Amino acid sequence: MTSINQTLFDKSQQLIPGGVNSPVRAFRSVGGTPIFFKRGLGSKLWDVDGKQYIDYINSWGPMIVGHAHPEVIKAVQLVAENSLSFGAPTGLELEMAELINKLVPSMEQVRLVSSGTEATMSAIRVARGFTGRNKIVKFEGCYHGHADALLVKAGSGLLTFGEPSSAGVPAEVAAHTLTLEYNNTQELKELFDKIGSEIACVIIEPVVGNMNLIVPHMEFLTTLRELCTQHGSVLIFDEVMTGFRVHLGGAQALYNIKPDMTTLGKVIGGGLPVGAFGGRKDIMSCLAPLGAVYQAGTLSGNPVAVTAGLKTLELIQVPNFHDKLSAQTKKLVDGMVQAAKEVGVVFNAQNVGGMFGLYFSETCPTSFAEIMQSDKAAFNKFFHAMLDAGIYLGPSAFEAGFVSAAHTDEDIAFTIDIAKKSFQSLAT
Repeated sequence: MTSINQTLFDKSQQLIPGGVNSPVRAFRSVGGTPIFFKRGLGSKLWDVDGKQYIDYINSWGPMIVGHAHPEVIKAVQLVAENSLSFGAPTGLELEMAELINKLVPSMEQVRLVSSGTEATMSAIRVARGFTGRNKIVKFEGCYHGHADALLVKAGSGLLTFGEPSSAGVPAEVAAHTLTLEYNNTQELKELFDKIGSEIACVIIEPVVGNMNLIVPHMEFLTTLRELCTQHGSVLIFDEVMTGFRVHLGGAQALYNIKPDMTTLGKVIGGGLPVGAFGGRKDIMSCLAPLGAVYQAGTLSGNPVAVTAGLKTLELIQVPNFHDKLSAQTKKLVDGMVQAAKEVGVVFNAQNVGGMFGLYFSETCPTSFAEIMQSDKAAFNKFFHAMLDAGIYLGPSAFEAGFVSAAHTDEDIAFTIDIAKKSFQSLAT
């Protein structure tokens, strides 16, 4: 008998391109049929056929306190009674700005938007307006949303400008974007030595989550900060994933590096669509209505979404929240590494706070080139073995995973047990 899940996917492909509203959901990387979910609670998800999963995607990060947390749901229900949207200022927006400024002091002024893509796109526009320069720098393997200037792959050499990695992106737009290797300090120095005075901004995931989890070298981050300061370029930390997940103050607090601008998303919406960008007051003053850089959004600061975020941020400020989250995540990755070792499968894993990376490689990768050398076929087999047993991981060898505060010791132990059985299936 055909499952409800398969029926829904078959029908969706007739009306929705690829049957999904975001490409990674399509399971093209791992093969098979994507899962259609019906509900979630705590660390668990249930699909439309009633099967239960332990969730290690957490809506790609925002469900840091677990699915359907009763306090978040109650707060949303109460504010929704007043209206779903005003398209006008509310006191909730000010509360969110004050809280973000308190937790991430480098964000002296904040503007709310509705997605991470909006946040990064707008931050780059402001940086260009502030500096009067056009060129931007990003790093290979880092993803900052689907704005044209950011859908760029590396050129053939260090100083070769990027070229579009998506149809529909004009070459003229991509030409202003340079792509460097993540964690390559020497390459960074050479670029700034040559054209530092032309660079408007550098945007970076301070801990990468979009080519699996890649941890930064401290020398790389400190050199980047020094070079941006020296050459008057705006340093933008894209903390859409890392914000409030790796540390209460984000990756910038964890590594003690102060960016000029920061972009946020995920957690500050508590599962609803919210993003934010902000930074130094002199830079943010370039924004309309004060300055000449235009940015707008009818639903920016939506009261329901902001309420979900405010309650989530309140919950994660309890003492030792992030210490416990990090310890639980480390318990997961250490257990999986040990299980693979016992079976004799080449495998590595690591975490930063509540984010983790799984790699079928001899070491934990530190760059896009290294992550591309990992055994993708082994991951795909492992992914499906885990999925069949009720463990929901990101459907790609190039995505980070997430643990929430709702994941119990029993969840972790069960996951490690299933991982060992899945590794055994690879070894035979």
